[in-house]
Amino acid sequence: MDISALIGAIGKQIDQLVGTDSSLLDHLLSPWTLYQALILIGLILLAHALSRALTPLVSGIGDGAPHPLTAVFRAMVNRRRAILLALLLWLTVLTLREVTWPSRSFYLAICANLVTAWVIISLLTRLVRNRLLGRTMAIGIWAVAALNITGILPVVLDALESSSFGIGERQVSLLAIANGLIMAFVLIWIAILVSRLVERRIFSTPDLAPATQVLLSKLFRIAVLTGAVVIALDLTGIDLTALAVFSGAVGLGLGFGLQKVVSNLISGFILLTDKSIKPGDVISLGETFGWINKLNARYVSVITRDGREFLIPNEELITNQVINWSYSDKNIRLEIKFGVSYDSDPHLVRKVAVEAASDVDRVLQTPAPVCHLVEFGDSSIDFVLRFWIVDPAEGVVNIKGKVFLALWDTLKANEIKIPYPHREVILREPLRAASPPET
Repeated sequence: MDISALIGAIGKQIDQLVGTDSSLLDHLLSPWTLYQALILIGLILLAHALSRALTPLVSGIGDGAPHPLTAVFRAMVNRRRAILLALLLWLTVLTLREVTWPSRSFYLAICANLVTAWVIISLLTRLVRNRLLGRTMAIGIWAVAALNITGILPVVLDALESSSFGIGERQVSLLAIANGLIMAFVLIWIAILVSRLVERRIFSTPDLAPATQVLLSKLFRIAVLTGAVVIALDLTGIDLTALAVFSGAVGLGLGFGLQKVVSNLISGFILLTDKSIKPGDVISLGETFGWINKLNARYVSVITRDGREFLIPNEELITNQVINWSYSDKNIRLEIKFGVSYDSDPHLVRKVAVEAASDVDRVLQTPAPVCHLVEFGDSSIDFVLRFWIVDPAEGVVNIKGKVFLALWDTLKANEIKIPYPHREVILREPLRAASPPET
């Protein structure tokens, strides 16, 4: 069906709805049609004025309600102009139907239905968290509702059904494609909601390891989304075998042009399956030191002590050397080196050093700190103090600094000196050159 035929069919449908023998143009220019247009403009202005007048009264509605009710109340307050317009339109339509012929309120009734449908649809789609997705859904659903209210929907459906083209051995109409797109949209949306619910359930199960939780959630989401797309294509009427060539081309493109992307995806599944790293682990990769916040399909999110978040590709964690400070045990051992003068008692130094480390917060008592004499240096007796912590994510340098300060205070209290390098420079008078013999 071409455009001119579609317009003619729509015109005939409107003539049938109007119920008049005159042409559509004559009907639109009739006095009561103009009266309805003026009434509609007046009602719009009145709804705008009432909305502004009610703003101070409705600004605090829903503040004390629970969170879901608060969202509903705020959505209604934000749409108060449309709600007032719908109420005014219905009051006007009912009044006109009582005092005059129903045909003289025909267009006002259509406008009332359109505004009411928009209010209901916009409130329902407000439940969608993504604002752009919710607005797109509202516009699409309202467009279909508007065609149905005006009676043009059957004509549009017949036109879409009669327009078709061949895909392989099948004839696919535009209506089937539109239905498939709508079904794909709805199924993917439902699949995302279901996957989120299942992910929350998986992550709330304490019996599963963090890496296993992430792996199960990702596999379930991929399976659900793939199933939604396949079902939508089948409902459209597209033969899935016709996509074999396309899938082969996509596979070839993945092999040549998207090697890094595919490598990161596969590396992500390897990291999840071998459990070498998991959320909460403290790792060091090059100059990056922090704890793993999220494991995603393409990258790993690592947060450092200064609040920066590094997005490290999964491939780097597979191919490079990674230090996992909490791979098998979260307890890690740290050590600090220091030296004292040769006038000190090394037995006393070991004792007070262990006591100093034990008094610092975050230092574990089991295993207990130890201090060893490691070397007789040039100007000092050198020791190493080793201690354990269980929370490397809270920082390593800061705990070393606290132990150093506690050791300094303890050594000073026991009059144990820490030597520092010094040099003695001895100046000698240079030998005078021998004077030549007298002649």
